[in-house]
Amino acid sequence: MLEKLNVIEERYVELERQLSDQAVLADINKYRDYAKKHADLTEIVSIFREYKDICKEMDDTSSLLEDDLDEELLQLANDDLSELQEKKEQLDETLKLLLLPKDPRDKKNVIVEIRAGTGGEEAALFASELFRMYSYYAERQGWKVEVLNSHPTDMGGYKEITFQVNGSHVFSKLKYESGVHRVQRIPVTESGGRVHTSAATVAVLPEAEEVELEINPQDLRVDIFCSSGPGGQSVNTTQSAVRITHLPTGITVSCQDEKSQHKNKDKAMRVMRARLLDRAEEEQHGERSSMRRSLVGSGDRSERIRTYNFPQGRMTDHRINLSLYRLPSIMQGDLDEVITALVTTQRTEQLQEQLPDLENAAE
Repeated sequence: MLEKLNVIEERYVELERQLSDQAVLADINKYRDYAKKHADLTEIVSIFREYKDICKEMDDTSSLLEDDLDEELLQLANDDLSELQEKKEQLDETLKLLLLPKDPRDKKNVIVEIRAGTGGEEAALFASELFRMYSYYAERQGWKVEVLNSHPTDMGGYKEITFQVNGSHVFSKLKYESGVHRVQRIPVTESGGRVHTSAATVAVLPEAEEVELEINPQDLRVDIFCSSGPGGQSVNTTQSAVRITHLPTGITVSCQDEKSQHKNKDKAMRVMRARLLDRAEEEQHGERSSMRRSLVGSGDRSERIRTYNFPQGRMTDHRINLSLYRLPSIMQGDLDEVITALVTTQRTEQLQEQLPDLENAAE
C-alpha cells in the first residue's frame, strides 16, 4: 500500500511542476486536464502526508522511551504514543478506502425513470411521491431536477415519469436507488381501511454524452403524434409529442411534456443515449461490474430493495437490513442516513475484495 501511495505522491508533485510550466499554461486544454488530475489526487496525498508525519512522530516518541525519563515524562510519552497510534490506524483505514477503484460514472448527472408497478392508482400515487422525495433530496444537495417526460393520472399520480438530475457527483449517491420500491399503507381509494401493498420501479442511468456513444441516424425511427394525458393546454391538439425507436435494439422513448416538438425530441434523445450506453456497458462486460454484482448495487430493476411502511412509520432497506422509523422526514427528502449506509457497505465490500492486493502491496 505504501508503495502505491509513494507513486501517487510522486505523480502529484510532477503535476504541480507541470501546472507551473509555461508551455502548459499556454495550452488551456492541457492545463485543464492537468488541473483536474491534480485535484483528484489532492485528498489522498494530503492524508498520506499526514500519515507519514504521524509515523515520524511515533518514531521520535518511541526513541524518547529509550532515554532515562522520570515517571511523569514517561507517562506523557506513552500517552502521546497511544494517541498517535490511534490516529495512524484511522488514517490507514481512510487511505485503504481512497485507494479503492473509483466508478468513473460517479461524477455524472443521471436520468431517473420511475414507473408505477402493481397496485393500480395507488402505485401511480406512490410513484409521484417517490419523484417528490428525490426532488426534495436533490434540492438539499443543491442539484437541479428537470422533468423529461411524464404520464400523469387523473388523481395526481404518475404511470411513469422520467427526469434528469444535474449537479456534483449525482450518480455516486443515486446509483443505489435502482430497483423495486414497495409501499404498505391504506390507499386513499380504499374505503375499507385495509393496508395494501403496491410497488414502483426506479431505474437510475448515468447521463451519456454524445461523444461517448455514436448513434447511426438510420437506426432511429422518429414518430410524431399528439400529446395525451388528463387535460391541459395543447393536449390532443398539436403534433408535438415525439417517439423515438432504436431499430437494432427495439428500445423506445417517448416525450410529450413540451409544446415544442424540437424540445421533446431533444429530451427523448437524452434518455435514448442513457439507455443505449447502459445496455452497451452490460454487453461489453458480459456480466455486470463488481459494483453491480454486489448486494448493494446490483441495479436490477426487478430486485425489491426497499419497503415504505406508513402505518409503522418505517422505511426498510432490505439489502443492508436497515430500518429507520422516521418515514415522514424520509419522504421529504431526508435520505442522507440511508444513502451513507449504502455507500459505507459498498466500500466495505470493495475493501474486502481488494484487501489481499493491498496486503501484498504492503509486503
